[in-house]
Amino acid sequence: MGESFWQGKRVFVTGCTGILGSWLTAALVESGANVIGLIRDRVPHSYLFQSGTAARIVQVDGDITDYALLERAVNEYEIDTVFHLAAQPLVRVANRMPIGTFETNVRGTWLLMEACRLSKTVSRIVVASSDKAYGDHDVLPYTEDAPLQGRHPYDVSKSCADLIARAFAATYDLPVAVTRCGNIYGGGDLNWDRIVPGTMRSVLRGEPPVIRSDGSPVRDYLYVDDIVEGYLRLAERLDDASLHGQAFNFGMDDPKTALDMVERIIAISDYPGLKPVILSHASHEIQKQYLASEKARRVLGWQPRHALDEGLRRTLAWYRAYLAEVEKVPEALETSTA
Repeated sequence: MGESFWQGKRVFVTGCTGILGSWLTAALVESGANVIGLIRDRVPHSYLFQSGTAARIVQVDGDITDYALLERAVNEYEIDTVFHLAAQPLVRVANRMPIGTFETNVRGTWLLMEACRLSKTVSRIVVASSDKAYGDHDVLPYTEDAPLQGRHPYDVSKSCADLIARAFAATYDLPVAVTRCGNIYGGGDLNWDRIVPGTMRSVLRGEPPVIRSDGSPVRDYLYVDDIVEGYLRLAERLDDASLHGQAFNFGMDDPKTALDMVERIIAISDYPGLKPVILSHASHEIQKQYLASEKARRVLGWQPRHALDEGLRRTLAWYRAYLAEVEKVPEALETSTA
């Protein structure tokens, strides 16, 4: 991965106000890319705006389900590279509002793929799927050839988006690759229902963290800087047609329970004696999900550079500074990355 590759490239990033989108956009800008970002909701507290990155990109205001807008953006800005991250990202919201989730995550994907298919300039596309696209399996960790069998709204939406992206590669030779990641954490995630930001906000306030599940669900947790590097490495390799239509897992290969994650965050906080409140309310969530990332290591030469405790310390420091500033004003709202 080098700055020279991205220098002057025209890059379209959907979902650029989310945690991954914000950090990916910042990395692209620093590498010399000309970034065009699709922004549905202007979220002033997002890392995209807080870091000053928003002022350094072209901002296209609109929704991922607006085909005319997507076609205009891709063609008018003569896009070379597309990173498709726009999504309704929360399981809880998907269970409550499945239609909106399917519209954004599924329809938004096929509309963007069609705009790219008809473009004369797009030469590489990376689509964000998820480990949740695999659904529930008895055999773990997931490898890339495991079937996609989501059952509940969010999982199904990611299974569908994943299959749609790869269908465009198989049928139209579109230069698409798909990423399937574990749970991404790091500074800039303002979805407080998620375990890392929610727990960090609680411990920084000296309050007991709340676990919505019974604490036993197992997940893979990956620091945002590491997955940004994975996305860039994958995009850079898409001149190789043999990678078109392929999927890549990105994870730590070291799954943790929700309770373990909360206890680790408490341990590095100023209140190590805090005890989590376990609600046992979560429903329609897969009990165990974790990935095998051997393919990304072998094909892309990628591996995570941050151990879990190091990533958590960096993240806690970010939220400490962020909350010290933002809590001087009305509290930041929950956001999605559509």
